Amino acid sequence: MEQKTRLEKQMNFLMEMDKSKNIMRQTYLANGERRENDAEHSWHLAIMCLLLGEYANENIDLLKTVTMVLFHDVIEIDAGDTYAYDTKGNETKAERENIAAKRLYSMLPEDQGAKLAALWEEFEKGETPEAKFARTLDRVQPLALNNASGGRSWKEHKITKEQVYQRNQQTHLGSEVLWEYAKALIERNAEEGKLL
Repeated sequence: MEQKTRLEKQMNFLMEMDKSKNIMRQTYLANGERRENDAEHSWHLAIMCLLLGEYANENIDLLKTVTMVLFHDVIEIDAGDTYAYDTKGNETKAERENIAAKRLYSMLPEDQGAKLAALWEEFEKGETPEAKFARTLDRVQPLALNNASGGRSWKEHKITKEQVYQRNQQTHLGSEVLWEYAKALIERNAEEGKLL
């Protein structure tokens, strides 16, 4: 059997990544027109990282953090998106995502697959400066979109202010500045009745 070349593996992986455009999230676009997909979410986080990296609590390797946010949800191609406030879905999330990571990252040449799998694991653990900041962005972005869309997703799911604060317990670890901004959004939306 003919062995795939490095380029063939990389191109196959790139075509597989196209599927992330079909993974719909619960958060709406800023204009409230439709829900965003995983590819848009990851792109938005990468833009945020480049623009807001100066607000990280610790010095971060910007390229590493951008790479991390671009690939952090790739596993949802197989595992699906688990809504942040879906208690039942979150019970099986880790298992589904681990299986997905093994399949997806094994599609790449071994060195690249191992590097991206390690970055995904680092993001999940949230212990390094880069992972903490990436996770902060991953929490602040949906807050900003919910704010812009009039709280559409929050209203649909009847989300409470307490749930949002619970979800964001560690958001400050990556950036105190962005957490203060996020808290102001939460409070304003609660006052305006967009959060229960």
